[in-house]
Parts: sequence; structure tokens; C-alpha cells
Amino acid sequence: MKKKDIVTGIVKRVEFPNKGVLETEEGKVIVKGALPDQKVSVQIQKVRNGRAEGRLLEVLEEAPDSNESPCIHFGKCGGCSYLTMPYVKELGLKEQQVRSLLKPAVERNSIRFTWEGIKTSPVKYAYRNKMEFTFGDEIMGGPLSLGMHKKGSFYDIVTVSGCRIVDDDYRAILSATVDYFSPMYDKKEITFYHRMKQEGYLRHLLVRKAVRTGDILIDLITTTQEEHNLTGYKDALLNLQLDGRIAGILHTKNDSLADAVIDEGTEILYGQDFFYEQLLGLKFRITPFSFFQTNSLSAEVLYQTVRDYIRSLYDQSNIKNDGVVFDLYSGTGTIAQLLAPVATKVIGVEIVEEAVEAAKENAKLNHLDNCEFIAGDVLKVLDDIEDKPDLIILDPPRDGINPKALKKIIDYGVNYMIYVSCKPTSLARDLEIFQENGYMMSRAVAVDQFPWTSHVETVVLLTRQNT
Repeated sequence: MKKKDIVTGIVKRVEFPNKGVLETEEGKVIVKGALPDQKVSVQIQKVRNGRAEGRLLEVLEEAPDSNESPCIHFGKCGGCSYLTMPYVKELGLKEQQVRSLLKPAVERNSIRFTWEGIKTSPVKYAYRNKMEFTFGDEIMGGPLSLGMHKKGSFYDIVTVSGCRIVDDDYRAILSATVDYFSPMYDKKEITFYHRMKQEGYLRHLLVRKAVRTGDILIDLITTTQEEHNLTGYKDALLNLQLDGRIAGILHTKNDSLADAVIDEGTEILYGQDFFYEQLLGLKFRITPFSFFQTNSLSAEVLYQTVRDYIRSLYDQSNIKNDGVVFDLYSGTGTIAQLLAPVATKVIGVEIVEEAVEAAKENAKLNHLDNCEFIAGDVLKVLDDIEDKPDLIILDPPRDGINPKALKKIIDYGVNYMIYVSCKPTSLARDLEIFQENGYMMSRAVAVDQFPWTSHVETVVLLTRQNT
């Protein structure tokens, strides 16, 4: 195979994350965006060391068991990948991907290991409690769009008014926003932010909704390059017939060059800038920029899994139920607070200061006085903590754990750790170092937090040998 060749074949499997393995007469080709059992045509882009990579040109035949997509934007929006797959097949795919990545660690294992399959999300559609929509146009000079990036594009935006991973309230708010600003855009009275030109006003629309109470926060993110009276927009939103209740309408200013929602000053147009959400009996104060799992009901499955792993250790008297627990990469302290009732002290470490402040507020809200949260890099903070842990919980970002921090964590010599991973490739890399230092997997399970996407969470119980 040579660069620019066009080949066809059947996708035999999909490796994490969303890399189809195509078998052709000329050899194997890796292609992003293809689904298992599809017949596709691919243009070769790279051939190196006998490995070919290509760009998906066309799906020639769908998989025999494929479904019709329930979302009108599928294939155009760059969001969901697996909407035409039966959900049970998607679960099997994700479980196989995680098991394949963990296989080297299993083979290195010297203690009994139990694989516990994959846990499903309690809801398959309308599961997201937060969405960040982007303003733009779908074609250059076209009408105003608000939604998600077009598949394969950094600039084109698809208005996802029929998105299925959010509920009707999100769709109504999105449509009302487009309807309000489109006439102004057509008359050249208002602009959207162009990433290339670094010019324009409308940037993002952030919407959050509490699963338990139905409270909604709406935040319009703009630059300061133009000034507009947003009273009419606020009134248009308040006139919507929604299932939930609008708790607050906000306006955030963001002149950062980064293509991200960054708070550089927020004013309240209506109501308040927070609401409360509940997980496993605990209450959490959520602001527009709080870190919080975006699938609340599946987050309960994830956190209950962590709690069950710990409870099994207590039941077997493997650890004492009045010890010190480290919750490293603790975010807003959800896991720390779930463990607080069975620990003398829980210490959470998180580099994002806003998340740490939220964790402290939430601990007070839940009347927990044995939680300490420290803002800083785990690599540096561990040097200053005098307490020694009896148990360590790890919930790092997608890139995994800094190798230098990993060494400090291992040096504590605790008998057990629980690793919560949002990227199994990073987990597999870190497991190699853990196993080199005597920590072996004794239990592991995958959790589907994000149906119809390529993402999957994994929970692993690590046991130190000779304990």
C-alpha cells in the first residue's frame, strides 16, 4: 500500500479509542470513525513499519445488525460515535477494549484476579447534566449555528437541536437562543467569535441541569469586543415552557484565545449562579464551572463501585475502618465525602483551586468535619503532608499519573489502592509501573459513563503482594 491509495474492506474490530482495524487484501489498515462489521472505503494517509493508517471515505455497507440512528445529526455532528450500534454490542466492544488493554497486566499478575465485566449506565439517552454549545456557522458565511463541531472539522458548527444525549429542556434552550440571535446576526448587528480571526462576540452557551431537582443554569459566554443589552434574551428564556426550573441566567465574559470556556467575569442576569445536586445521599453545590461528572446517575454507579470495593476490604478486615484515606486528584471531593463516614480523616489533593474550594463548601454542606482538601500538584503536595495513609484512592485526569508522583505514591507502601481511570490506555501504562513495584490487580470493572461515545471508565483494586 502507498499513500493516497484507496482500499476497501471489513472492519474486524475497533481498538480504543475508536480506531477501526480494517482487513484488506493488501494488509491491515487503521481508520478512525469506523464501526465493527462495516464495509468501508479508506484512503491511505500513512504507511510506516508495515502499519497503514487511512481516512474514512465512505461506508459502503452497514453492519448486519446496525440500527437506524435515533439522532438526526448522527454522521454530521462530531459527538456520538456508536448510535447505530445495538447498546449491548457497544457494551461488549468497550469491555473488550478495556480487557485487551489490561491483558499485559493480567499476564504479569501473580495473584488471583477477578474481572467483573462492564456496568451499564442507568439511562441511555438524555443523560448529560452539562453541555457546552459553540456559536459559529456550518458553512462559511452561512446562517448562525449553535451546537457541536462538525465531524472532522475544527471550525464548522452543527446546530444540534435534535441531540439525544440531552433532554427536551436543553433542546428548547438551544433553539430559543438561535432564534433570538439569528435576526441580529443576519442584520450584522451581532457576530460570533471566529477562532482564526480572533474576532466576534458570541462564543459559547453553557447549560447545566440537576437530575434530582430539575434546576437549570444557563450561561451565555461572549467576548468583550461588542456590547449588547441581554435583557430581551433573558426574557425569551424565562418565557420558555420547560420541564425543569431556571435557577439562574448568567453572562460570562471570555477574551481568552483558547477554544475553551474560561470565566473572566460573570454577571447574573436572573436568579443565582448555582444549584444543588445529590449523589448517593450527599448534596453538592454546582456552579457553571464546577467539575462534576456529566452523567449523574452513572456517576452513582461509579462511586458506588468504589464504595463497594472499600467495604469488601473492611468486611474482610484487610484495612481498619478508622484510618486515614488519601483521595488524590480529588476534583470537587465526591469520593472523599463518600468515604468520610468510615475514616478518621480523608485528605483530598486537587490542582484546580476552584474545585478545592467547591469541595470544602460541599463538605460543610454535608456536615463532614473530617475532610481536608489541599490545592496543588500531587507531586509537590505529598511532600508537605504529615499524615500517612492507610488507603489511597486515585482518580487522575485522562493523561494518568505523573511518573514522579507515582513513585511517591508507591513509596507509602499501603496495602491497597483503588485506581479510577477515565482513559484505559493511561491506566495500562501506569499499571506496568505499579506491578514492577509489587502492586497487582485483584479486581477490575468497566463502567459505561457515556453511552454512544468511545469513552469508558475503569475501576481497579490494587493489592500489594505479600500482605
